[in-house]
Amino acid sequence: MRAALCRLVGLALLLLLGAGAAQAHPHVWITATSEVLYAPDGSITGVRHAWTFDDMFATYALQGIEAKTKGAYSREELSSLAQTNVESLKEFAYFTFFKADGKKQKFQEPVDYFLDYDKGQLTLHFTLPLKAPVKPKQLVLEVFDPSFFIDFKMADKDPVRLAGAPSACQMQLQRPNDGTASAQAMNEQTFLDGGANANFGAMFANKITVDCP
Repeated sequence: MRAALCRLVGLALLLLLGAGAAQAHPHVWITATSEVLYAPDGSITGVRHAWTFDDMFATYALQGIEAKTKGAYSREELSSLAQTNVESLKEFAYFTFFKADGKKQKFQEPVDYFLDYDKGQLTLHFTLPLKAPVKPKQLVLEVFDPSFFIDFKMADKDPVRLAGAPSACQMQLQRPNDGTASAQAMNEQTFLDGGANANFGAMFANKITVDCP
């Protein structure tokens, strides 16, 4: 099991697995929305994500966090957990891979991050500023976990937004096939670092392409 991912949410996922979850990948399910952020001059400045965790994972993540109102958690009460999340994401390149005209781009540290809890759903919000703004004719943004420990699904409604993009830009979302069945048929050890399936999740990446003339 990837111990680093335990730090991502500040809890022991072994407890989750011991509670009867499937013993093969994936172990965590996230429903995501993404925004590509544009400056007034048409350059891309970063990406904003909102990731909603599956119910079982959220239940364990919230253990030990005190709330003034039973069954409700404020952003302030979740602030420490949110900080742990975004700090640990760096180790995994934020599960966000960005190319501008075919060239890989790097992100700065996350900003404007917080967790919210609504109707039993725990959602992490954060913004990834680019190291330097870019103005490509084509950008390709992929969201996935290479080891497929986490299964990312883009939301059914409004999965991707272009915030402030020039009107001529066109966006396309390529959704992956469901890799859960094939992943669960494989040996868990092969997903560990260096294992035969360490980059299995790349086959199930959510691929966002934006073309601007």
